[in-house]
Amino acid sequence: MPKSYNQKLKLLYVMKMLLDKTDDNHPITMDALIKQLNSLGISAERKSVYDDIEALRLYGLDICLSRGKGYYIANRTFEIAELKLLVDSVQASKFITEKKTLKLIRKLVGQSSIYEAQLLKRQVYVKNRIKSMNESIYYNVDSIHSGIANDKKISFRYSEYGLDKERHFRRDGERYCVSPFALTWDDENYYLIAYDSDAEIIKHYRVDKMDKIDILSEERDGKAAFKSIDMAVYTKRNFAMFGGEDMSVTIEFSNSLIGVVIDKFGKDVSINKVDKDHFSVTCDVAVSQQFYAWIFGLNGEAVIVSPQAAVDGFKRQIEQNSSKYREIKNS
Repeated sequence: MPKSYNQKLKLLYVMKMLLDKTDDNHPITMDALIKQLNSLGISAERKSVYDDIEALRLYGLDICLSRGKGYYIANRTFEIAELKLLVDSVQASKFITEKKTLKLIRKLVGQSSIYEAQLLKRQVYVKNRIKSMNESIYYNVDSIHSGIANDKKISFRYSEYGLDKERHFRRDGERYCVSPFALTWDDENYYLIAYDSDAEIIKHYRVDKMDKIDILSEERDGKAAFKSIDMAVYTKRNFAMFGGEDMSVTIEFSNSLIGVVIDKFGKDVSINKVDKDHFSVTCDVAVSQQFYAWIFGLNGEAVIVSPQAAVDGFKRQIEQNSSKYREIKNS
């Protein structure tokens, strides 16, 4: 590029050098700034660079001077601990593909200095993690948000994996038509919560299983149904987004499970002492196979007390699974 054109970019290059190559432990001297500008074909005098730094300070960059060492960016949009948290979240998310995971992490790492970026890169473990293989999930999320924002129904095809490890569309590829209302992340998966007008109920759909989403011209149905629910409470009582009959269930736990209960139901859950070794909670849950599996996984340290319908349902599930193993034993 012509030198005169580069000269107009001097302020931007100074900002980039400070953002990319400095932090609390790595300041850059005035001489080093001028040398790097010269290497880009930009002539610079100390006074003009001082003026640039002052302009950047007025713009909002937190530029500090370490006496005898040079200038550095003290505070950034994200602290290194915040970036580490975001990187961990992205690499742990099953619904984000490996390709997109690496792309997002590169963008996050770009928010730090080159020195801090090396620390972040050492903490990235993406290979061999279970990741979604549906690259269209990001476009799905965008389409769903558009449908919600514009108060429109959406249609899509819905898939599941077969024994051949390939995706196959349910209903022979017939399109689903629903009214989208919310997106939620639960049990490491991303879900659409929507109203099914034909069934007149709220349903959940895994976003990574959706394909070719179209935004329709029809306005959404089910607004009254969604207006009557607290979405945070709703997602908490649906175990891994498995729908079931809503019930007020009383569960008795061993005292050692208090942390598990608070993790699942929150600190606001009412705790009732049963005896010196046990307590009980009463909460609204969607009673489903997944709920029963959660209870079973607590190894007898959690017992459903009421209602009887939930107790009987748990007994049936145990009996059904037990009968399968009796068949194996007798065969």
